[in-house]
Amino acid sequence: MDKSSSVPPKGCDTGKRGFLRQLAGLGAGATIIPIIPETARADQQPPRRPGIEGKRYGMVVDIRKCIGCQACTVSCSIENEPPIGQFRTTVLQYEVDYDDTESPAMVSLPRLCNHCDNPPCVPVCPVQATFQREDGIVLVDNERCVGCGYCVQACPYDARFINHETQTADKCTFCEHRLEVGLLPACVESCVGGARVIGDLNDPDSQISQTLEAHRDEIKVLKPEMGTAPHVFYIGLPDEFVHGVTGQASVRLLAEEDL
Repeated sequence: MDKSSSVPPKGCDTGKRGFLRQLAGLGAGATIIPIIPETARADQQPPRRPGIEGKRYGMVVDIRKCIGCQACTVSCSIENEPPIGQFRTTVLQYEVDYDDTESPAMVSLPRLCNHCDNPPCVPVCPVQATFQREDGIVLVDNERCVGCGYCVQACPYDARFINHETQTADKCTFCEHRLEVGLLPACVESCVGGARVIGDLNDPDSQISQTLEAHRDEIKVLKPEMGTAPHVFYIGLPDEFVHGVTGQASVRLLAEEDL
């Protein structure tokens, strides 16, 4: 076989190498500012890839049971080995000053990828490295990812980061490798207070379905106005946290006279 027949024509290089060459072609002195393509909207989702057949995974986090011990953060790091200082899940802690109490209340807010039903991170990926499976789990193909950061910008939950070691996008995967063999994600298994429940939303008899039904009036999600349909649900989430917390150490709730 003529080896030259398998070589792409000049200017037709594709994949990670081609994308990086295009960036390099901007010039060594150029400033590269990732801009999310205007046509890549959250409501324009590509077809989902195969997952665990018949299932749709979600997670319930009961903040009332979270003690902020960070066991989930540690166990996730041991299981998935992100670089030191980078985390796929963590628990952010806030001091909330209520006007009718002398001491501030502590709120522990577990954060992770929300594995949205309408994930905005998927359509913005220029090389289709970020994708969603039919079971709802959103993953990253590190062999394809070019580290452009489009998906990091698109995520409204600050749940993604560029891995310092691989230079590719990284995030919570619901420990899909454990789910596929019948195990719980590391964060769920290690939770001291039993604050995290994961399961199949398609199964009405699953623990997560029963939990959602039992607490129907208390269930909240983060940033519902974004239209992403997140599948990480919270019980006991204060209303002041629903529409977004930017990471400050203390959250001040306004008194009625301040409104």
